[in-house]
Amino acid sequence: MSLYKRGKTWHTDFSVNGQRFRQSLDTTDWREAQSKEKELIGQATAGKLTPAGQQFSKLRFNEAADRYIDDRLPHLGPRTVCTERERLKPLRAFFASQALSRISADRAREYMSFRKQTGAGNRTINMELGILRRILKRAKRWHLLADDIKALPERHNVGRALKHEDKAKLLKAAENKPEWQLAKLAAILALNTTMRACEIRGLQWRDIDFIERTVVVRHSKTEAGERVIPLNDAAFGAIRELRDRAKILFDCEPKPHWYVFPHGEGQGPIAKPKSRSGPSVCVKPDPTKPMSTWRTAWRSLTKSAGLAGLRFHDLRHHAITELAESSASDQTIMSIAGHVSQKMLSHYSHIRLERKRQALDALSNRPEEAVTSQGTSQNTTQEPQVIENVVDVTGIEPVTPCLQSRCSPS
Repeated sequence: MSLYKRGKTWHTDFSVNGQRFRQSLDTTDWREAQSKEKELIGQATAGKLTPAGQQFSKLRFNEAADRYIDDRLPHLGPRTVCTERERLKPLRAFFASQALSRISADRAREYMSFRKQTGAGNRTINMELGILRRILKRAKRWHLLADDIKALPERHNVGRALKHEDKAKLLKAAENKPEWQLAKLAAILALNTTMRACEIRGLQWRDIDFIERTVVVRHSKTEAGERVIPLNDAAFGAIRELRDRAKILFDCEPKPHWYVFPHGEGQGPIAKPKSRSGPSVCVKPDPTKPMSTWRTAWRSLTKSAGLAGLRFHDLRHHAITELAESSASDQTIMSIAGHVSQKMLSHYSHIRLERKRQALDALSNRPEEAVTSQGTSQNTTQEPQVIENVVDVTGIEPVTPCLQSRCSPS
């Protein structure tokens, strides 16, 4: 190993296990250069410093970000790639031409402060830091920052489950205006299938089996989201209404590759300028492209129903809540909703307070039912049956031997 100067800056050149490492130590102080060299040798010995990572760390941030996206393309869906590119924009603007090897913990904290000043939320900043972390990991640099960079606290809003009367109000309000009809049909599908908004917008007519009454979700947020969902009467009725609308709009049966929610549908002919100075032309909805969003109609609908702030994604929470309150097993719910773990099921399901109260009320009523008119206990062989009935309704764990012994005459 050796230290040498280029200009006023110290550099190091050493080998570990036959691999040669050469890089600038970014200091003009000889003692600091010695300390940094020993640290680099330790990292190389522990496998945290590789020649490939060393070369990658020399890249400017924008170039490294391009390579990062190229490497991620085979592993991500098109929509996720677009999201990653959007999250990279503020990172590119801040770090720009700075080399990865010069990004320090202080510089990362400066970025966090800058983003807070621009009004970005904590979750948004954390997701952007996640991309920075993955890029620096490839450069074998993140371990130098990890202990000094902490994620910002996030508000864990797991959504809401509607009351039964609120659900009825929402669907009734959707009948008031024709422009809310598509939002209503999408809401019915979400409430009866647990599908996400992106899954509903991505549905094509080839995904609907009218004989078996099923829908195939081919593209989803996760691999577990790719699933087959049976259609109940409400969902099947919404599908049939959407097909009737497509027949009227396009004067023919929907083709298999057409989207169930076509781009521009529900807005009538779309007026678009032929040129900046020319007249507008009318463009019909395009069934070969998916609808981008129904956000405007959804906000107007929820406000009219007295449910301002209700997200469309909350309908998925509500559907999973109703499944959790039914007699469906966890495995069945996860199969319908496309969850990958019990933790995600717990995140989405909101067992309502009324159902919990019913379960506890059932426990408090049992001693009264067990007492006869003569003041003596009935045959206690009936009591475990009462508990089993409660289990079927509420989802409480099966009766244990300890609980059965407490119900015994002794």
